[in-house]
Amino acid sequence: MTHDEALKQLSRIARERAFGMHVGSDRLIQAGVDALIAEVEAPSLPMLAGLLRSEEPEAPALFDQVLEELGLAFHPPADPRAAKWAMAHWIAGQIADGSLDPATGTHLIWADIAYELGYPGDLEPLVQCAHSLDGWEENWDVSREQLNQEAVAAARQLLSKRPQH
Repeated sequence: MTHDEALKQLSRIARERAFGMHVGSDRLIQAGVDALIAEVEAPSLPMLAGLLRSEEPEAPALFDQVLEELGLAFHPPADPRAAKWAMAHWIAGQIADGSLDPATGTHLIWADIAYELGYPGDLEPLVQCAHSLDGWEENWDVSREQLNQEAVAAARQLLSKRPQH
């Protein structure tokens, strides 16, 4: 893993945690180990990477400290609707750049976001992709790869509508 890949991994995990997804202490510690091996420098990083199994409860606080030291801390918008939209755009970005499987990403948008937002029209193409990918069978006239490509296109479409800050 390169230095940049390690920073991306830390940033991705920071967002997962900020958006309320469960990230186990073992994964936080492993991200610390990966970053340390990739020569990322932060004062608390060796402590995070060196935690023993019995010390796992300390991992979340140390991980947050490492994020602060690296300037990677992420705080979603305080407004719950704005936070859900931020999560939708983040997931769509990962689908679009290939770092998240389209079936997994569209399912997250469908199950964790669209319902909470009242199924807004802007998310409808991604929800439809989630339904198709979730129910896909080999005898369909469309390939799974084509459905994945449609999901990527739907993610890019959502991102193109996002206001630029």
